[in-house]
Amino acid sequence: MLVAVVITVLIAAGLALSSNCPSAGWAFTRSARSLNRLKNRTEFPQSADYDPRITLDELLRPGEDSNRWSSNRAARIQGEVIDVKYAHPEATNCFCLWRRDLHIPIAQSKGAQKNAQVILEVTPVWRDLASEHGTDWSETTLRAKLLDHWCEFEGWLYFDEDHADRSRKYYTSQPEQLARNCVGNSSGNEDCSD
Repeated sequence: MLVAVVITVLIAAGLALSSNCPSAGWAFTRSARSLNRLKNRTEFPQSADYDPRITLDELLRPGEDSNRWSSNRAARIQGEVIDVKYAHPEATNCFCLWRRDLHIPIAQSKGAQKNAQVILEVTPVWRDLASEHGTDWSETTLRAKLLDHWCEFEGWLYFDEDHADRSRKYYTSQPEQLARNCVGNSSGNEDCSD
């Protein structure tokens, strides 16, 4: 009986969080709340926000990126879409299994090694905004539309401090770790060609 009550409470809490997860996610420090708000922002970048110096090659350039780019800037970058998949649940999205980011790794070519890829993220907030405007940004639809295509993406830059320790770009001594470059947050448009 107690197990059934606990499971019911957990399901109810999860359902409440899925529709009421704050932009700060689950965060206990001011810094974490600030980073989560950056990742979950809903403002479209304006023309003046775009940094024309930012390209896929520049994002992949060796070196430490935490201060190279500003999270107050946006970018338009092009690349071959390597995959489209859901990320693991994380604090930014209140650990909701059904409100996860979509990761879109892009590279200069289809066979690129993981350390030559940049991970773009489409957050649940942006998927909701797209849905409100009649556009389906589900994993299935984006995968069918983007996979193996050369695409242009635009959105806010975001240095993902939570995953920097798993980036092969910075930590090449740990090849078993996840590969990702810790910049990217797709917030709007994608344009693809074959």
